[in-house]
Formats: sequence, C-alpha cells, structure tokens
Amino acid sequence: MKQKTALSKPDLKRLSKVLGHTFDNALRLERALTHSSARITGQGNYERLEFLGDRVLGLVIAEVLFQLFPLAKEGELSVRLNQLVSAETCAAIADELELHHFIRTGTDIKSLTGKRMANVRADVMESLIAAIYLDAGLEAARAFVLRHWETRARDSAYARRDAKTELQEWAHSQTGEAPDYKIVEREGPDHEPMFTVRVDVKGLAVETGTGRSRRAAEQDAATRLLERENIWSSS
Repeated sequence: MKQKTALSKPDLKRLSKVLGHTFDNALRLERALTHSSARITGQGNYERLEFLGDRVLGLVIAEVLFQLFPLAKEGELSVRLNQLVSAETCAAIADELELHHFIRTGTDIKSLTGKRMANVRADVMESLIAAIYLDAGLEAARAFVLRHWETRARDSAYARRDAKTELQEWAHSQTGEAPDYKIVEREGPDHEPMFTVRVDVKGLAVETGTGRSRRAAEQDAATRLLERENIWSSS
C-alpha cells in the first residue's frame, strides 16, 4: 500500500537527491523533519530519532577518527569527536543541505533565528541520520556521514578545544587570573542581534570578537586572541 505523506512528490525527490538516499519508509523521513511544535495529529516528531541519530553519528565519527589518526591520543580524539558531533557542526551541515526548506515547525518557531533555530536544524540532522539507519542500515548511515563529515574530520581546526576554555586555562597558568569579557556593542533588531565583545587578559592587548549571541562573540574574541598570541595557529 502506497504511503501518504504531507511531503509532495517534488519535495521527496529533492530530499532524496540532497540526502543521497531514497527512503522506503517516507513517513519516517517526514517524522525526522517534524518539530514537536508542529503538533500534527498522528504524525509524531523527531525527538526519538534525534536520540538514536546522535549515537549513530558518534559511532561513525569515532570510527573515522580512530582510522584517520592512528598516533593520536585519546584526549585529542575526544576533542575532535566533540567538535564534529556538536550542534554547531550539525547545524552547519544542515544549512549546507538547505534542510530548513523542509523542516516542519509550529508558528511560534518559524519566526525564530539564531541559536535556537540552529539547534533545531542540528536536531533534524541527527534525526535524518537515524532515519537513514532505520531505513537501510548502518552502511547507508555511514555513507551519508562520511560524505558530509569526513573532510571536516581531517581538518586540524577540529582538533581545537573550546576557545574560551583554552584561553581561560592558558591565562590562569600565565597570570593567575581569568580573562574578563565585556559587551562593547549590541546592534540589530531583537530577533537578529549582533554582539561585539571585548576580552581582557592581564599583560596583553585587548581583543574583540563579534557574533549573533554573546557567547558566540566571546568565543570569537577568545579565538582571535589565541591566534594573535600564537597560542593557536591561524585556521
């Protein structure tokens, strides 16, 4: 019996091309794209799939890193893994695939941008990995992950720790004091702000960073300072 979904035939065709996988179970694909705010009767949402997809992604990435870096210690592998499976990386890949065109949410979510919507896109990315895994097995899921993560897995930038954590530990070891962050400027409308943050480390010139959230701006400022002082090499 042919499955009935809310996704049109053109959308299903586009998604199959984008994902590199044609689903036997189109309803599972639809669920992977449905946020809980959509409240579609009988449809369900992606939360359970997200749970599974997170584990499948972690397994595949761990295997890839284990094979790519045979001399790397557990600590370096863990840093790379955490960066590669992070919400930021998952959301970035979702954006590359333009998945926002297919995600179904309630009206209260549709108008939101920034970090919250990035988290939704990241969740959908993990849900789709689970949907592919359930539809065609681990090899199909692995092939999908490798297409979109392997280049990143080889990138030295993903061996970096969180910039704020790195700077805090370095500053404390050098000066005994933590970095001090202050908002210098906030521009833009409430739904799409842009923050400029200054970071001060005792004995060093100040550095600034920008971002769509205060935390993002702080991370940018910390990264710039680490690179300027040659604590990190420029990415």
